[in-house]
Amino acid sequence: MAIKTISVDQLCVGLHVHLDVAWLKHSFARNSFTIKNNEQIESIRNLGIKTIRIESTLCECRPLPVQIDTPIPVVVDPTPEELAMQQEKKERVAKLIAERAAIAGCEKEYTKAATAIKSITRNLFSRPEDAFRDADQLTQQMLDSLLADKDIAIHLMNDKIAGEEAYYHSLNVAILSMMLAKEMSFEPKDIKVLGLGCIFHDIGKVEIPDRIVNKHSELTRAEQNLMQLHCSYGVKIAEKIKLPKGAVDIILQHHEYADGSGYPGHLTNDKISLLSRIVCIVNAYDNHCNRLNPADSMTPYEALVHMFTHQRKLFDPAPLNIFIRCMGVYPPGTVIKLSDGTFGMVVSVNSGKPLRPSVVIYDPSVPKDEAIILDLSAESELEIASSIKPAQLTPVVYAYLSPRKRMTYFFDLQNGPAGQKK
Repeated sequence: MAIKTISVDQLCVGLHVHLDVAWLKHSFARNSFTIKNNEQIESIRNLGIKTIRIESTLCECRPLPVQIDTPIPVVVDPTPEELAMQQEKKERVAKLIAERAAIAGCEKEYTKAATAIKSITRNLFSRPEDAFRDADQLTQQMLDSLLADKDIAIHLMNDKIAGEEAYYHSLNVAILSMMLAKEMSFEPKDIKVLGLGCIFHDIGKVEIPDRIVNKHSELTRAEQNLMQLHCSYGVKIAEKIKLPKGAVDIILQHHEYADGSGYPGHLTNDKISLLSRIVCIVNAYDNHCNRLNPADSMTPYEALVHMFTHQRKLFDPAPLNIFIRCMGVYPPGTVIKLSDGTFGMVVSVNSGKPLRPSVVIYDPSVPKDEAIILDLSAESELEIASSIKPAQLTPVVYAYLSPRKRMTYFFDLQNGPAGQKK
């Protein structure tokens, strides 16, 4: 990176500049950008700075020669262009504040939902009627939100408490499966049954020893056989609490694969219920992203590529393709590099614009707790150049973006990705 400092009087169209001014104190969308017109030069001069840094490798031309007799700059009233830029910046700031509020709201609702699932699991044997009622109520709440708007915004949540993975896995699978069913135009009553089945899909694991369920190393053949019994054990529990048949089918069939290689019945695609086929896809995705040892987990981008490239024969192709479209080419949690070289992480994706997610970007001039979130659907000049592994980031960038060790999601439909109805 060839950085040099020049006088503001040497500015010209085509230079790539870095503003050493707080993001909220200027009208530009970014602290670093390529100058496109003379109005931008005037705006920089009106900031009152004498010098500015440029990045030579990104400049389209050389700076103007140094003027020996530099005229005293005259501060003029803002031009219409400058006023328009200031208004646009105000809108960006408002949008950023709304984005943060939407994500904070999602965090709160997600934590409440995960706590509810934990309570449901604990009450399962002592108060089965209460467990079913609470699960039914939670699923209805999620369904009401899901049906409240046309587009679905999926937000990446913060890392969760160690040891609570089972509850977050069930919630992840429920959220993403219900989203997928909605995109497939399912009836609300079927989406609700799907959500119930997802909440309880792994409930049979309560009958399996923890040393096997939580084992980080590869299971022995005997341990695999015992683990596979969680589907049958789950059905017995589901029947005791009187879950609907569609939910019971999910508990039994969520490890059945389209090619007949799954368990427990080695069923082929047409013999597996459609709801179970959906859960099979989402369950596999979440297991790829959230392995018992986080170091073994795939990135969301890697998980989708792996499923489509190497595991396609395992899944019903129609829901698989829709799921990939809903999650976006770059799902929440994906670390990316933008076309201008900036590093970032996808924090939310709108199912209607899967290629243009919202991205938190690394900008050393902006404090981490005030990090800029760019909605790429509103940034026509920027695009994602590539997906990268978090390990490829420098320690400073990694600490700033804080890639998640575990991926958890929640949908926010009341406010959308930028806090406004779409």
